[in-house]
Formats: sequence, C-alpha cells, structure tokens
Amino acid sequence: MLRFLRTACVRPHRAGRKKIVSSFPNSTFVLLVCFVACLVSGGETALGQILPTSTSTSAASAPVDPLGRTTPSGAMLGFLQAAQSGDYGIAAQYLQMSPARRQSEGEQMATKLKVVLDTAFTGRFKNFTQADGVPQEGVALGRQRLGVMSSGDAEANLDLVRVTDPNAGKIWLISSDTLAKIPELYDQVQARQVESRLPNFLVKHEFADMPLWQFLALLLAVPVAGVLAWLGLALLEVPIRWWARRRGDLEVANWRSVSGPAWLLAGTLIHQLFASYLHIPLLPRHYYFQVSSIALIIGATWIVWRVVQWSLHRVRIRALARGHAGTGSLMLLGERIVKAVIFVAGALAVLSNLGFNMSTALAGLGIGGLAIGFGAQKTIENLFGGVSVLGDEVFRVGDVCRFGDRTGVVEDIGLRSTRIRTDERTLVAIPNGTVATINLENLSRRDKILFKTTLGLRPETKADHVRFVLAEIRRLLYSHPKVETKTVRVRLTDIAGTSLSVEVFTYILTRDFNEFSAVREDLLLRMMDVMEDSGGDLALPAQTLYLSRDSGVEKEKAEKAIQKIAELRDGKKLPFPDFHDEDISSFKGSIEYPQPESAVRKPTDGSDKAS
Repeated sequence: MLRFLRTACVRPHRAGRKKIVSSFPNSTFVLLVCFVACLVSGGETALGQILPTSTSTSAASAPVDPLGRTTPSGAMLGFLQAAQSGDYGIAAQYLQMSPARRQSEGEQMATKLKVVLDTAFTGRFKNFTQADGVPQEGVALGRQRLGVMSSGDAEANLDLVRVTDPNAGKIWLISSDTLAKIPELYDQVQARQVESRLPNFLVKHEFADMPLWQFLALLLAVPVAGVLAWLGLALLEVPIRWWARRRGDLEVANWRSVSGPAWLLAGTLIHQLFASYLHIPLLPRHYYFQVSSIALIIGATWIVWRVVQWSLHRVRIRALARGHAGTGSLMLLGERIVKAVIFVAGALAVLSNLGFNMSTALAGLGIGGLAIGFGAQKTIENLFGGVSVLGDEVFRVGDVCRFGDRTGVVEDIGLRSTRIRTDERTLVAIPNGTVATINLENLSRRDKILFKTTLGLRPETKADHVRFVLAEIRRLLYSHPKVETKTVRVRLTDIAGTSLSVEVFTYILTRDFNEFSAVREDLLLRMMDVMEDSGGDLALPAQTLYLSRDSGVEKEKAEKAIQKIAELRDGKKLPFPDFHDEDISSFKGSIEYPQPESAVRKPTDGSDKAS
C-alpha cells in the first residue's frame, strides 16, 4: 500500500519523453479515496480496501506479498504502476518467468508488454479482487482471463496464473502463454503506430502520464461530445413533443426536467466511445474510465431521481383531485423513501466503482441499521403506523373523530403523529403507533345520526292513555321530513319503578351534527306538545310531597284521549303494534319544518320576510 502511494504521488518519467506535469493527479485521488474509505469502514480496514492491490491476511503468520500480487487486479495494477514509473525491474516481478530468464529478458519483456497493453488491450481488470479469482467459463482453476490484446492479425488473451512463491505465498503472475505472444503483438503495434505521423513535440512530451497528443485529443473531445449529445437530445425532443400533442398530454412534453442528466449521460458515453479509439496507456485509461463511469452513474441516478419525482407527483395530484387525501400523503412519503433509496444506491455504485469492498460496507450498514432499529423502535413504530393510517384512509384531514376518550377535528397527519383540535380548542398530538392500535370512531363518516331518548310517564296513567301517547309520537316521527321512517321505534319498555318508560329510537337524516341538534330539539318539543295534548305529564325524577289536593291528570283531556283510542278500536284502526304502511306514507312530510313561526324559515310565496 505504501509503495502504491509513493509511486502514485511521486513518479519518475519514462525515458525518451519529457514530463510537463510530474504525474496524473493520483495523490489527490488517493487521499480522497482514503478519506471516504475511512468513513465507510470506520477507519479500521479502509486503507487495506482502497485498491485491489492490498488484501487482508487470514492469519498473522501468513506471508504478505509486498508487491500486492495476491489478487488478479492487484497484480495488473501493480505491474502498470511499476511500468508507468519506468521501474521495469520491479515490473518484471509480475511476469511468469524463470529467475534466469527474468534476469536477462525481464525488463525488455515488461517494456514490450506495457506498450502492447497501452495500445492493444481491451477489457477491465478492476473487478477481479478475490484472492482465489473469479470463476470463468472455459478457464481452468488457478487462471484468470482479464481481456484480449489484439493488433492487426495478431491476438492473444491476457491470462494470469496463480503460483506459490516461497517468500510471498500464493500470488498472481501474467502467464507465460501470454508472454509468448507479446513479441508478435509488439511488432504489429509498432507497424501500426499512429505517433509516427504526428509532430515530435506532441509525441515526446507527456501530460498526466500520456502523450500530449492523446491528452489534447481527450480535452478537445469534451465540447465535441457535449455538442453531439445536445443535438441528439434536441432531435429526440421533436417526436416526443409531437406524440405528446397528439395525446393532448402537455406534461409528457415537459420532459426538460431530465434533459440535464440525459445530456450528461449521453455526452459521457460519446466521450468514452471516442477515448476507446485513442489507445490511451492502460493505467491512465483505468483512471479515466473510473472517473467517466462515476459521471455515468451520476447521470443515470439523476434521471431515475427525476422520473420518480415526476411520476409520483402526477399520481399524487390525481389522488388529491379524486379526494383521496390519504393516498396523496402516502405518495409524498413514498417519494421521499424512494429518493433516499436511489441516493444510497448511487453512492454505493460510486464507491464500488472506486474499488471499495462493498460487502464490508453493506455489512456495516446492516449492523448499523439493526442498532438504529433497536434504538429508534418507537420512531419506526410511529413511522409504519403513519403509513398504515395513510394507506387505509380511516380518516382524513378535517374529519371529526373520537380517539379513545378524546374527540376533535383532524388537523394534520404527519409521519410521527396525528394532530387533532379538541372541542376545548386544544391541540393534541397522538403518536401514529397509538392511532394504529386504538379503537377509532370517525364521526364525519356517519350517513345518519342516531336519535334515542326515554320518556317517563306518570305511573297512574291508564293503558289507553299510554296507547294514545305512543300512537301520537309514532305519527310525529313518521311525519317529520328529517326522520328515517324505516327505523322508527316507539315502545313501552317498562312499567315498574316510579314511571312508565317509553323508548324512542330512530335516525335523523343528516350528517351535520349542528343540524341534528336542531332536529332533536324540534322533536323533543313536539313530544312535549303531544304529552300536553294528551292531558298527561312526564314523571318527575323525584318524590312529590302532597301538602294540598293535587289536580292530577286533567280528566277532560284524558277522557278525550281514551275516547279517541276507543274510536280507533271500534274502527279496527288501532295503531298497535304499529301504524299501517298507507298511514305512514300519508304522514310523511306533513309536518312543517322548520315551524312557520321559525325565524330561519324561508317564505314560500316569494315575498321578502323582512318587508
């Protein structure tokens, strides 16, 4: 690792070429990667995971290779670093050769291999970070195929073989089979060398570890790729807008929200295509594709972010337009969660592209997530409670609900709690975890409101007198336009005790509690009129001490009530157990409500009441 930092930061130039800048800006890159690695792995093993040239030993006594040849990608990167710095004696240590041959031909073979790799190699080696190698179809165990070297009619596979070194243990070396084809490939490369047609100034001088002409070509390709990407997107916009106008969907035509990341993605792909024809030296090419791949990841993540934001926003607007406020709030929460997942996935992809071991990072995230889950159990409970409340749409903002023993108007449904405004005008915040488990009554979802009361008649009231009261109250309820006639129930329920109990049960056809209160008041007052017209009275809930002669029941009215029941009995029209269906239909709406004397009653003749 120290060797890599030293060669990356201070690298001598190759003979025959003059450096304009001492090295590719690897020192800044390495420091940045070290810092991020420390953050990801807690500083414990970050430096050992920055590049695949270093691996952790399984035991303290196991030999450690100082050249980082314990993985295929580590061996390749170490060879390129040594060759790029001009230290071909060290570079020869990465070749599968006998000690005698390495002593006599090693540096020359490493020089030719470096030239062939820089100009004729096609492939990637950054993902081969396992010490045992990655299984490949058609490749024997102990061997790894990283790519193909091709120039003219000559072609060879870049294979690495795993051998046992007495001092370094098991290491990976560039196979002898590959080295046997290097001289032929080298001759083909020299015959097809484009540098022979360029000015010597652009060939001999270097910038960022590559010939100056290649660096200038990459630099000039940036605006060219940007312009080509812009033209491609502009041409693509024409059919998209035509299709959008044909459908009448103006939102589809407004696709410029993704034009920025799409331009970055397309421009980077075009620049990578152009760079592949320049035959950049392999080590700068490795770093170039690392940086450009990060740009591709950012562009793709940016596009997915914008598409998710745009799509879920449309779904949320449609849900709110249809009155599904809970679904709209759930879409807002889902949008935030999906965006967080997209951001984390993009960050992990960038770190993986830089060479980090993501298995360690994901394991750390798993342990950290478990710790956070235990520490924030109530918070997570409230979060999922909020999701269930919003998803089920048990209530909405503005509904009147009863939460246990508290009743109020729902003012807000958040991720952690639901806030209600009580009748006392206090603001109560109830955790969503509690809301999801308690019994909840949504009073605003009632289709009608129950009216129920019990009338206590005086115990000395005669049976026919009671029959008259029952019949008149039933007639009253059947006649009222705000009463549901199908549910009317007026029954004598008890004759024991200090009064005769008459239960009145029905539903008022309204959802507004204020209107229900007015109708209830009207019915109770009319029931009092019935009692008064019948000559009876309600039993008092207290004992009466008679100091003088009590007038009691009005005999005249009581006799009329009894006579009325007798007439109905003789005419076989006694309304017991209930009125006839035809009578109920005739009663419906016969009572004027509000009463003619009411101040809120509108005149029916069109005249101005105030006049």
